[in-house]
Amino acid sequence: MGSLARYGLGVAFPPAPGGFPWATFAINVSGCLLIGVLMVVITEATRPHRLVRPFLGVGVLGGFTTISGYVLDIGRTLAAGAPVTALTYLAGTAAAALAAVYAGVALTRAAVRPSGRKGSP
Repeated sequence: MGSLARYGLGVAFPPAPGGFPWATFAINVSGCLLIGVLMVVITEATRPHRLVRPFLGVGVLGGFTTISGYVLDIGRTLAAGAPVTALTYLAGTAAAALAAVYAGVALTRAAVRPSGRKGSP
């Protein structure tokens, strides 16, 4: 499911030669945000079936995000003669993905803590 969604977005929004690969960037960053949300939900807020984490985390979101597409986009951007764009994409994706995981964790914790604490009235 995740890889089909990624493929569809990549086809719908292809990068121009040498242009910034916005679709892959958005896919990877949003996927990282959702991974942060998922990890809080399944480890701190609920007690899901033991297969939920590998199914949603590794399967769906792992299929949605793409390291191979990220690396290919960097190579294609370099080959098109846009090294500054490639370097911006390389560093920007890593920074934004880490920030997205952190944001997903922090926002989800803030959302589930007030009503999700065990033993609170």
